[in-house]
Amino acid sequence: MPIAALALALSMPAVAQDDTQRVVYHVDFADPTRYSATLTSINNLINDAEQKLLPWDVHLVLVGYGIRFATDDPLQGTPYAADEDLNERRAELKGRLQTLIDVREVNVHLCDVTRNEIGLSEGKLYEGIELVGSGVAKIADLQREGYAYLKIQ
Repeated sequence: MPIAALALALSMPAVAQDDTQRVVYHVDFADPTRYSATLTSINNLINDAEQKLLPWDVHLVLVGYGIRFATDDPLQGTPYAADEDLNERRAELKGRLQTLIDVREVNVHLCDVTRNEIGLSEGKLYEGIELVGSGVAKIADLQREGYAYLKIQ
C-alpha cells in the first residue's frame, strides 16, 4: 500500500472501517402513525442488517412530543397530553418498542429537559429507556461519531 493511501486510511474515523449499521432516529412529534412508521423503519433496517450478516447499533431519541411514547402516563395538563388515537394504540406501540429494546438491542433515549419540563417521575418511564441531559445534544454527539440521522416524515 502506498504511504499516502496508508496515511489516509489511518486518518479515517473508526466507524468507516467496519460495516456496522449506525443510525440515530429522532422522534419529536405527536402522531402515533408516524411513530409506528418509525418503529417499522427501525425493524426493517435491523432485518436488512441481519440478512447481510452486518452488525447494527441503532438509537432512538425521544424529544418533546416524543415523551408520549415513553410512558403510560396520560400527561394530562401538559402540552404532550395523550389523545384518543394514542390511547387506542398505546399498548401496541409500547409492545413494539419493548421488543426493539429487549430483543433487537435498540438504545432508546429520552430528553431529560422534556421530562423535567412536565415533572414526570423517572419511575413512570418504560423499562429500558435511558435519560439523557439533552436529546438534541445526544443526536449531535451520535452524528459526530458517524451515525446516520433518520427522521420519519
